[in-house]
Amino acid sequence: MSNDAPLPSPKTGSRSTLWLVLAVCLAPFVASFVAYYFYQPQGRVNYGSLVDTQKLPVEPLAQAAGGGFMLRQLEGKWIFLVVDEAACDAYCEKKLWQIRQVRKTQGKYPERIERLWLLTGDGEPDERLRREYDGTWMVRAGSSALLGALPHEGSVKDHIYLIDPLGNLVLRYPRDADPSRIRKDITRLLRVSRIG
Repeated sequence: MSNDAPLPSPKTGSRSTLWLVLAVCLAPFVASFVAYYFYQPQGRVNYGSLVDTQKLPVEPLAQAAGGGFMLRQLEGKWIFLVVDEAACDAYCEKKLWQIRQVRKTQGKYPERIERLWLLTGDGEPDERLRREYDGTWMVRAGSSALLGALPHEGSVKDHIYLIDPLGNLVLRYPRDADPSRIRKDITRLLRVSRIG
């Protein structure tokens, strides 16, 4: 008489193998379903608020120094846009300084970025500001459609806007935006962009 335990029947072994293979095959589908419907990540990559992408109006405007201006002159470049009065207060200067510094930090790519100051009201920018922010397009807004197309919370003067090389408004930065985080956004965009 033998002491060996009885061997499992071949049917029992193949059935458990079949269930194991089925579980392995279905696991990715179940995991993706759960992740899609029940896991909502809270973080985002960009700092600026994405706005509904819209082509900004193209209309003739006037430069503060004289001469005409059209937004399409800057197509092919990324554009930081700020809106403020010619009698620039401390917050206005802060925005101008931030966009100048962010542009300067782009290493070999600063020429891919333009700066546009849309002037509201009458008056002329101070000569000191013209010198200090040389290279910034200073353009009179008047009652332009461009000014009306800028989405804002509070005042339109609170924000810094980013326009893509095709003339679409894409990002809006809040009042007192962190320039290092703006820099990260534009660095990332310049790295992945095939245009501008």
